Amino acid sequence: MWPPTDRAKVFTRTNPGYVTLAGHVDIRDERVTLQADAFLPVDAVSIPVGELRSVAHTPMDLRSPTRVGDRLEAPDAQMRSVEGGFDHTFVPREGAELRHVARVVDPGSGRVMDVHASQPGIQFYTANKLDGTFIGKGGAAYGKHAGLCLETQHFPDAPNQPAFPSIVLRPGEEYRHRAVYRFSVAP
Repeated sequence: MWPPTDRAKVFTRTNPGYVTLAGHVDIRDERVTLQADAFLPVDAVSIPVGELRSVAHTPMDLRSPTRVGDRLEAPDAQMRSVEGGFDHTFVPREGAELRHVARVVDPGSGRVMDVHASQPGIQFYTANKLDGTFIGKGGAAYGKHAGLCLETQHFPDAPNQPAFPSIVLRPGEEYRHRAVYRFSVAP
């Protein structure tokens, strides 16, 4: 919990941790499921345009386990606008305050990551801008699609989009956000 504010402030937090369940390889074979019927389309510089769009009949439809590599190069304006991959906020279905919003499975290793969150959005990013210059553990060079992020958060650009949930924190209010990342191995 953060200290109380003395005046209205725009405030939100997230966790942009990169994950690759397969180890030092790209994420193309990992299966992603997002419990989201809508996403926030973005403009040419990745700013949400202020609408919620259905995932149905688009590469954004990840409501059932989907091999990431099958969608990365989809001939879709939204995928091209973020350099061939995902960098979009998805809108998880309503439910309990802490609800299951995402699952990633690596079929080769059997590793599983489940994400539960209380935020209204989850940003799915597929490391579209990594270029191999970042060197990680064991000297591994991380290039495009070397990892993915599932960032629970409020909607980006919310202060400029009246239809989005507010991210203004007022005096007397508390900011609370819960995200749980659970790792397991499939039997």
